[in-house]
Amino acid sequence: MLFRSISNVCLGLLLSIQVLAQSNQYVWWNPQTAAFPVVEGQAWLTKELKSPYDRLPARAEKQVRDVVWNLSNQSAGLMIRFRANSSDIKVRYVVGGKHALPHMPATGVSGVDLYAISSDGEWRWCAGKYAFGDTITYDFRNLSPNDNYHKHGREYRLFLPLYNSVKWLEIGTPQGTEFTPLAVRPDKPIVVYGTSIAQGACASRPGMAWTSILGRKMDRPLINLGFSGNGRLESEVVDLLGEIDAKVYVLDCLPNLTIRPDSKLGITKEEIKKRVISTVATLRQKRPDVPIALAEHAGYTDEDINPRSKHYYVEVNEVLKDAFATLKSQGFQNIYLIPKEEFGQTYESTVDGTHPTDLGMLQYADGYERHLRRILHEPSGEISTTRPVIQMRELHNYDWEKRHSEILELNRRASPSTVVIGNSITHFWGGLPKGPRAVGESSWGNTFGKNSVNMGYGWDRIENVLWRIYHGELDGFKPKQIIINIGTNNLGLNSDEEIVAGWKQLIEAIQYRQPQAQIIMMGIYPRRQQEQRVAALNDKLVQITGEADVLFVNPGKVFLKEDGKIDESLFSDGLHPNEKGYSLLGNAIKSFVK
Repeated sequence: MLFRSISNVCLGLLLSIQVLAQSNQYVWWNPQTAAFPVVEGQAWLTKELKSPYDRLPARAEKQVRDVVWNLSNQSAGLMIRFRANSSDIKVRYVVGGKHALPHMPATGVSGVDLYAISSDGEWRWCAGKYAFGDTITYDFRNLSPNDNYHKHGREYRLFLPLYNSVKWLEIGTPQGTEFTPLAVRPDKPIVVYGTSIAQGACASRPGMAWTSILGRKMDRPLINLGFSGNGRLESEVVDLLGEIDAKVYVLDCLPNLTIRPDSKLGITKEEIKKRVISTVATLRQKRPDVPIALAEHAGYTDEDINPRSKHYYVEVNEVLKDAFATLKSQGFQNIYLIPKEEFGQTYESTVDGTHPTDLGMLQYADGYERHLRRILHEPSGEISTTRPVIQMRELHNYDWEKRHSEILELNRRASPSTVVIGNSITHFWGGLPKGPRAVGESSWGNTFGKNSVNMGYGWDRIENVLWRIYHGELDGFKPKQIIINIGTNNLGLNSDEEIVAGWKQLIEAIQYRQPQAQIIMMGIYPRRQQEQRVAALNDKLVQITGEADVLFVNPGKVFLKEDGKIDESLFSDGLHPNEKGYSLLGNAIKSFVK
């Protein structure tokens, strides 16, 4: 009996060791092996870079000052996206520099930072256990691997070190789990040229740099060209900026251009003004339509007790205002001045009177978001229907991000004359780009014609359509008509008032981007056990469209019987029409299509 007990114990230990060994089997992925660009925050292709995590192209080494080139090797603002359904994620990497800033934590200088996005587009932050050595490791454990919609995990975004250069990096997930690298997003980036504050000093971790926060708030790629102590509006750097097809340029260099008696820079007010005007003129010549935002110096947080500090920033801000006025008088358009007060810095906002704490970084990002949303006409409200977000619900067996890319490409190639925006009811009707199924293909063609684009996405809500409009689905071509049917997926989550607010913001976004197009808002289609609420909401939509001067049609009435209930014979599930239902719907819409 004793021998058998010992044998059982040994067998148990052996099995435990085997299980432990299996649990430690990770599959590692190196971004440098990807077949497509995966490092976001770089404006130049990999083949143009000297090292894979540089911020400037290799040719810049001979163009810019040595200190700027060395700073450009630091990976500030670089980010890698991937999808995973693992509860554990590991990151290991090597950096090539030293800890140069004693007042900034190692987690900000040399650490990484992992964020996740839920299937409904909500941000999550992942706490990792880290170890700094020759190889730095981060271990993210006990993550919830999936949301409720599917078992394919979620999107992650890994922010790289702010003040160190990455030599190599790998991401590991347990064997047998799903891991999918994601390509650099096609959106035009926000391009920031600035100082150490833009580069990230003194954020506690990479995701807390104001540039990183702003990128998340706007959900856009952001290129961080902050150079610590060396953001000086130099022509060599400005020429490189002009190579970037930006969504907007942000120039925040005044903290490195203050006029001080002990400064070796020897700069004057006249020189600062000259550089501002020259920078704007150069960018405008190369990129005539790109907005340019000029930021005032946000100030020093000891100014109430140190009048000299106040003098330094007040002086350069006055120079900037003078330069801005000169530019406007010369006819420069689409340029903007962001005043100091927008950044909201207080005596609690910095580490040393200059460089922001995480609180100060958040205040910076809030100020920039307010201004950039106005500049880009991308408002975001307080309720969910007015906040643009992505989604990854996959209940209908398609990839939301991939469909977005397909639509952008179709618009670029075909310039459709008719745009049809909607949710799964539109998605599964027919047309291009093809969805996972087409229940009413023939009626789609008979209704909308060949030169149409199907911008229906399964499970989309108003806020998802808003994101798509902000991110290019109505840019670069001029359709004759835009037909919208959206809101049924908001019924279970939002009040009627919230749905109405989302509709109003969506109509305004479409009108701004396509002023020449006829806009047709279609009433929500009736659905099982929701007929009365749908009818009441459609009455409100009639009023909204009247105020906005767009057309309202209500073809969904074809689905109703005399008693006001839906005709079940026209649906597959009380919501999605069958082939006969699509045919009737198309006939009711056809007369309104040009």
